[in-house]
Amino acid sequence: MRVWPGRPYPLGATFDGAGVNFAIFSEHATKVELCLFDSSEENKESQRIELTEHTDQVWHGYLPDVDPGQLYGYRIHGPYDPAQGMRFNPNKIVLDPYARAIGRDLKWDDSLWGYKIGDPKGDLSFDDRDSGAFAPLAAVLDTAFTWGDDRAPRTPWHKTLIYEVHVKGFTQQHPGVPEEKRGTYAGLATEAAISHFLDLGITAVELLPVHYFLDDRHLADIDLKNYWGYNTLSFFAPALRYASKQSPEKSVQELKMMVRALHSAGIEVILDVVYNHTAEGNERGPTLSFRGIDNASYYRLADDPRYYMDFTGCGNGFRMSHPRVLQLIMDSLRYWVTEMHVDGFRFDLASALARELFEVDKLGAFFDIIHQDPVLSQVKLIAEPWDVGPGGYQVGNFPAGWTEWNGKYRDCVRRFWKGDGGTVNEFATRIAGSSDLYAWSGRLPYASINFITCHDGFSLQDLVSYNEKHNAANGEENRDGTNDNNSWNCGAEGPTKDAAIIALRERQKRNLIATLLLSQGVPMILAGDELGHTQAGNNNTYCQDNELSWLDWNLDDSQKQFLEFVKAVARIFREQPVFQRRKFFQGRDIRGSDITDISWFGVDGKELPDDAWNSGIHGLGVRLAGDLIGDVDDRGEPLMGDTILLLLNSHHEGTSFRLPLAKSEQFWECLINTAAAAQEPVAFEPGQALPLPGRSMAVLRTRLREETAPVATSIQVEAIRKEALPTPPREKATLS
Repeated sequence: MRVWPGRPYPLGATFDGAGVNFAIFSEHATKVELCLFDSSEENKESQRIELTEHTDQVWHGYLPDVDPGQLYGYRIHGPYDPAQGMRFNPNKIVLDPYARAIGRDLKWDDSLWGYKIGDPKGDLSFDDRDSGAFAPLAAVLDTAFTWGDDRAPRTPWHKTLIYEVHVKGFTQQHPGVPEEKRGTYAGLATEAAISHFLDLGITAVELLPVHYFLDDRHLADIDLKNYWGYNTLSFFAPALRYASKQSPEKSVQELKMMVRALHSAGIEVILDVVYNHTAEGNERGPTLSFRGIDNASYYRLADDPRYYMDFTGCGNGFRMSHPRVLQLIMDSLRYWVTEMHVDGFRFDLASALARELFEVDKLGAFFDIIHQDPVLSQVKLIAEPWDVGPGGYQVGNFPAGWTEWNGKYRDCVRRFWKGDGGTVNEFATRIAGSSDLYAWSGRLPYASINFITCHDGFSLQDLVSYNEKHNAANGEENRDGTNDNNSWNCGAEGPTKDAAIIALRERQKRNLIATLLLSQGVPMILAGDELGHTQAGNNNTYCQDNELSWLDWNLDDSQKQFLEFVKAVARIFREQPVFQRRKFFQGRDIRGSDITDISWFGVDGKELPDDAWNSGIHGLGVRLAGDLIGDVDDRGEPLMGDTILLLLNSHHEGTSFRLPLAKSEQFWECLINTAAAAQEPVAFEPGQALPLPGRSMAVLRTRLREETAPVATSIQVEAIRKEALPTPPREKATLS
């Protein structure tokens, strides 16, 4: 086979129509061999070619006789001295960090480890077995694809509604998805899937990791899988397991087709990405890619270089201070935007990416580079603003241009509806956009990604059904998963036939989802919450690739009613400008007599006095003035909408809200009342008392008198009062 010098850039395997250029970085290697495989069934490479060209720490060569589809890996020679952080072992085939597609999946075998498993010397020993029959292989890819008139929807942040979804979990049991497409990228692009997104008003799907990832060996040994996918090995190649056709080229094309289909429906695609660690684990992990290519360059090593600095709990961490590591991440992100057309990223454990040395540095090189990048600075950037290291909880501290999963919003709203008390001041701040976290740095309300639930933790159904986690199925004796859930089972642990408890759970779900969708900021719904999906109390289903995690689309009447409720509240979010503010209220504190765009009321209909803000009151009214939004639309016209009134009662006992005054030609129309399963608009006069049963919420808007039906009669008011079944007795519904 002919070998020409080739070029050191771009990194990876690049097909130019006439041949393939191979280039791989290794600062400390002494020799690099390119290994070609004829098929995925081959146990040994058909060609082993030494790359003799070495430019700027990049080993490269051009093969004019190689075509797309060629499978390949590398053998990297260099010192094997784990005590000094050097772990080269040419007996191990390693995966190209820039692999665009996976040609052969990994098969677990002891030969994949650079040391001898079971040797008394542990990872200091040396294993000379060949891993060629078991290592994952890359495939040369022709990236040509007909995108047609595909365009990024570019939905403004303040109009964005995110749906966090697992490719397989959403489609695996969906009756409207053809059987051959279930569990795949193609399934997510079907009319049935897209129709569900549009019915919910979703503007962006946030996909759990689709970069090529591994099932941990300890899970494979007990017949479990890494279902969530936070175990990345390749940052360019899509996961082959989600492709309906198991070939390198088809997997990439299918993902592109999925993106194109979602874009055609106006839906953005956001990827959950894991650049903080890799699937190679700690010093006792396998040698699959980065460790065997240049361990000391790619990974953040401890003072004793035999070990790794670990801020993720997953064994290792990328060395973000190394320019080639930063280049890898930036090249990967840019590839997914320019080549795969995705619209943004959610960065797992993003605080770990900010740690240049040890401390979290929000002005770290990673953020600086993204801000100046003409491509990446224009897409949606979401941080999970914490890691497991010291000082890792950084909610509110990421730089301008970033949004954040707001964990403080989640915890506060859960506590409020659970009835734990706390000050009304914090709850009010959270539903008004969390200005205390974001305004100080010049960011706006949409910096807050509001969520009640996400993949990590209880589903919404389980949040109101369990006091404790039930993770025995994970094989760790219920030790895994967080113990701090702010959940409440409403009177019984798990499934129950008690009608009162069931009614309370449904009401709590309506309270939580309505609060989420009608808070300032960007709402994110966990896929399946709208269906009443339960994980049987498991709050850490990372390894449950089965019916426990897959969505069940066979809905009973109660689930159908809740789905319709979610759709109704989502319509209010879409149609009412007061819920899509681009700026904080008045750009200053959210309360006071001179504030006109937002007002806060007690149950008596009067503005909340100062001494009430630091109390644990359970009844709160919030008026959002639709004629005083103080902003303009896309064409520069003043933004106007209905004035909205939110009434919230988190107490276990019912109360009556005296409705605040309105203009003489207006009355209040009740759009949503969470005490009722079915929603019918009812009108009320200003000053009239609206009854709210315990733990319920109402949403009203002002209407002109000639626009609607007569004001509610006393009989209708009493019907509202009695709509909800009785709350379980206090001794039966003890808070967790």
